[in-house]
Amino acid sequence: MSIATLYVDAAVQAHPDVPRFASKLGLQATVVDDPTVVYQAVSAAADPIQAAKQVLFLTRNRGAFLKKCPGTKTYTCCDYMILHIGTFCTMDCSYCILQSYFHPPVLQFFLNQADLLQELRDHFSTRQISRIGTGEFTDSLIWEYWTDHAARLVTEFAGQAHSVLELKTKTAAVGNLKRLTHNRKTILAWSVNTPAIIRSQEKGTAALQARLETAAQMEALGYPLAFHFDPMVIYPGCEEAYCRVVEQIFNHVSPDNVVWISLGSFRFMPALKTIIARRFADSTIPYGELVTGLDGKMRYFKPLRIALYKKVADRIKTLAPDVLAYYCMEDDQVWSQTLGFVPEEKGGLPAMLDQAAIRVCSLEG
Repeated sequence: MSIATLYVDAAVQAHPDVPRFASKLGLQATVVDDPTVVYQAVSAAADPIQAAKQVLFLTRNRGAFLKKCPGTKTYTCCDYMILHIGTFCTMDCSYCILQSYFHPPVLQFFLNQADLLQELRDHFSTRQISRIGTGEFTDSLIWEYWTDHAARLVTEFAGQAHSVLELKTKTAAVGNLKRLTHNRKTILAWSVNTPAIIRSQEKGTAALQARLETAAQMEALGYPLAFHFDPMVIYPGCEEAYCRVVEQIFNHVSPDNVVWISLGSFRFMPALKTIIARRFADSTIPYGELVTGLDGKMRYFKPLRIALYKKVADRIKTLAPDVLAYYCMEDDQVWSQTLGFVPEEKGGLPAMLDQAAIRVCSLEG
């Protein structure tokens, strides 16, 4: 998506990054004293979600930058830490939860990076093992077209030994990261799906081949890698299609350099179904064999999830037996029937992920 309107919070209008954004976008910034001006402009559009992808709001984060992943008590959580750099996304995936998470969604980037870096340094001083990512409320690398924030983060993480940064993306926007000293403290991670799902449901994203070729380029520069099969969509032939994606991954990169691979099936709050139906009339994904899960989200029936997971997890273990494969928001029955163990038998999922980061990224435990 191309940005058509640039708003700047009056509180940050003197920030040196404002003219950089304006220049790269070729836009004159509109300064606003009240953020509701931006929200009202987006809400007034016939399709506020589409409009929000073309309106950029430069502002500041008034709260904490580091937050615990919200997770849920009913499914196994990874204890990830979210680094809150901004919100929403310029790509347009039909299943994106952000369409219903923000009301209205606003594409905003936080310019008070000095506050963010200080908060990180304070956290680093605790010397605790941490897995930190920027991809919860936005794609980690869409901002690379306008700013060097990811490069700043890579450099910051390179100077410490107990935390790892994960940059998760569906792009190939890694140009700013190629000449950096990273000390293997940044994991470059790609969300992956089958080519059929990428073509039909992930508008504006990089093709699977482009993602994997970029991963191979960054592996050659020493970056650790990760891959996330999430959301996995059930459709005729999907099991073999997902297994072929696993094979393609390891045709491009070495298992020794992959920190982890996550698996998670399509799940969503009921409100998202109406949005998908309105914005993506040809999409059939919200009409599968779904049931309400313990967290209130719609999910595929458990036997269907288990059958798909088992095939894909087996292929991962065949090709990359030492790579940690784990589930995002699944219960012990799914773990046991597909991987042969439950996380608590190995110290819990957070400990498993920490050990993977220590092994591949050379973190100090």
